[in-house]
Amino acid sequence: MKILKSLFAMVIAVMAFACNQEPAQEPQPAEQMSKEQQVARGQYLVTISGCNDCHSPKKMGAQGPEPDPERLLSGHPQDEPLAHVDTSELRSWTLFSPGLTAAVGPWGVSYAANLTSDDTGVGLWTEEQFFRAIREGKYKGLEGSRPLLPPMPWPNFAQMTDEDLKAIFAYLKSTKPVRNIVPAPVMLAELK
Repeated sequence: MKILKSLFAMVIAVMAFACNQEPAQEPQPAEQMSKEQQVARGQYLVTISGCNDCHSPKKMGAQGPEPDPERLLSGHPQDEPLAHVDTSELRSWTLFSPGLTAAVGPWGVSYAANLTSDDTGVGLWTEEQFFRAIREGKYKGLEGSRPLLPPMPWPNFAQMTDEDLKAIFAYLKSTKPVRNIVPAPVMLAELK
């Protein structure tokens, strides 16, 4: 009985202590990152988000296709034509080019954009355009432009925080510029 009374007294003391505490404070914003830290964070996010999977031309390596380090994030090569596709198959299939930088499906053909710092990539973009492209799925982040086409998973990336998008944009602006004018998409009706 004595042990039970002691335990009860301790519970009351802990509850009284907890009730007299200040309410929990919202976490303070993270310390401002330096430009180098922001770029490093952006590179990390681009890597784990799989941006190179579609936006970097490939070369054959020991494990199969791997991003070509000379053309990282430069989009579908402007001088790489695609083979003819039997559009009757597209009701059931989505096909990718060998370098995984172009896809053809029920919408037509879409090409991965150049994301390097070159003027043919994001070099002339503003941060506002980048946010609009990712958050609203707008081509080049321009108001009134066409939607981004599959397989770009912009609705998933739209969930990123402002800080993450700023870091990604800072990284993209720091990349080696690769001049590459990506072909315009082709609508399915144009393929027939």
